Amino acid sequence: MSRRHVADDEHPVESLTHPPVDGAGPTRAEARHPVPKHLGRGRHAGREPRHRGLKITAVIVALLMVAGVAFAGVQVMRLQGNLLSKPLNLDAEASAGPDQDLDHRPMQILVLGTDTRTGSDARFGNPSDSSSAGNSDVMMLMQISADRKRVTVVSFPRDLMVAIPRCKDPDSGKEYAAKAMGQLNSALASGGPGCTVAAINRFTGLNIDHFMMADFNAVTELSRTLGGVEVCVNQAIDDPDSGLKLPAGVSTVEGDQALAFLRTRHGFGNGGDEGRIRAQQSFLSSMVRKVKAEGTLTDIPRLYSIAETITKNLTVDDQLAQIPALINLATRLQNVDLSRVAFVTAPVEPYAADPNRLQLKAGAANTLFTRLRADEDLTARTASPTPSASSASTAHASAGASGSAGTSASASARPTATATPSAGAPATASATDTQQAAAARAEVPVTVRNVSGTSGRQTAIAAALTKAGYTQATTATASGTRPGTQVFYGAGYEDQARALATVLGIGRVQVVPAADLTGVRVDIGKDFTTGTKMTSSSDLGDLNGQTADQVTCQSAFGNY
Repeated sequence: MSRRHVADDEHPVESLTHPPVDGAGPTRAEARHPVPKHLGRGRHAGREPRHRGLKITAVIVALLMVAGVAFAGVQVMRLQGNLLSKPLNLDAEASAGPDQDLDHRPMQILVLGTDTRTGSDARFGNPSDSSSAGNSDVMMLMQISADRKRVTVVSFPRDLMVAIPRCKDPDSGKEYAAKAMGQLNSALASGGPGCTVAAINRFTGLNIDHFMMADFNAVTELSRTLGGVEVCVNQAIDDPDSGLKLPAGVSTVEGDQALAFLRTRHGFGNGGDEGRIRAQQSFLSSMVRKVKAEGTLTDIPRLYSIAETITKNLTVDDQLAQIPALINLATRLQNVDLSRVAFVTAPVEPYAADPNRLQLKAGAANTLFTRLRADEDLTARTASPTPSASSASTAHASAGASGSAGTSASASARPTATATPSAGAPATASATDTQQAAAARAEVPVTVRNVSGTSGRQTAIAAALTKAGYTQATTATASGTRPGTQVFYGAGYEDQARALATVLGIGRVQVVPAADLTGVRVDIGKDFTTGTKMTSSSDLGDLNGQTADQVTCQSAFGNY
């Protein structure tokens, strides 16, 4: 897929940015004891805080999942004083409703921030291109299941075109007219995060309970507090736009490099928002794994440092502004299994009126939102074939077909499998179907490389693939190691790559395009050191994304 020529700090198609009212709002100290002169519309009522144009970090999602104890029992009043709050829902047409029992239903929290480029992080963009409010640089909707055993985080591309409702600024009283269609990231400039909440409520059919917004400083300081976060890239990256510079393989990033990894748009994939979202999902998953593995939850001094960093850079809705509310929320998330933490991207396609923008892919997006409203488990494992010729996939690639990992274009290419019937069960595929599938596998050029650090893995996997009908499977040498197993494909081989990945039990998120490849290549990583089929307790199906237990690597721009 070609790079989409959209500047990283461009203005949206329909700019909703307006200058703030001079002198509006109290200072941070005054915000600790605000005068209750505004009632937020929607599910919750609230007080009027100072309006602040904060910047973005997605990192708060991961910390909420694992650092609940950080808020408990340690200088609570001091942490309370760090927080700022704003009304939850600015939809001028929404009517207030009674609170529902959050203990017995799913909870939704919107995590976002702005792309304002002022202050210490101005070098990551042009300050002249930003308003005081800015636009949402990242928008992630986190849903916690009713039984508190699952977490789903849905990312929305910032150039997604949606209807923007009429919103009223809680500070200035200014009312912003509704837009039939505008970029979702521009809603933040129509009075604050409550307008973004209102817009997402409308097109998802959900009723968001809370929001959080944090600034760039939280990324740099938090990553340093954690001692860095491991990330992986398939090729060396040197992106002058973001300042990201990494060698191929695994690196530990913190400070400015952690921020650059999360913000780069032109460094990954096809240069679009989907590549950046994929990198953010990978970063957050890595952070969650690190915090859990290192026992951070039992290190009280370190936990306090994390809590101090978060609350100093955090604006929340009025109902979430009390530290006990944060304690209650985070406590519920501490014991969620990593395989039940799903990061997915809202299904999108090019916007009909402007292919440089995106729109929701109606059928797939509606299905996702329906499943969220029904509190369904998106990680439930589906049946897949075993590596034998009789379990051949029936998927066939169209000549010249190509795609990019993490984009909705590949959703229709997910293979459908026919498993070997058990004794006494009716046959699910004819002998002719099996023969045709086996013949199709025999036509696929497959190369297997070992980057696991365990000798002989390429030979074992190549033999298993040959037995499964991939008679062109060969081995090749490779230097270095990779944490995760990946399946790369050249132009015209996406369907075959997905079918092969299914045979080996490799997750969809690990199937990625490679511009310089003919056929399919399997790189066996550190997560596949035994056996001939990977095992996983989760599967996102046709959704683009990953679970927190999956280790993923990013491909540099130009390799898609």
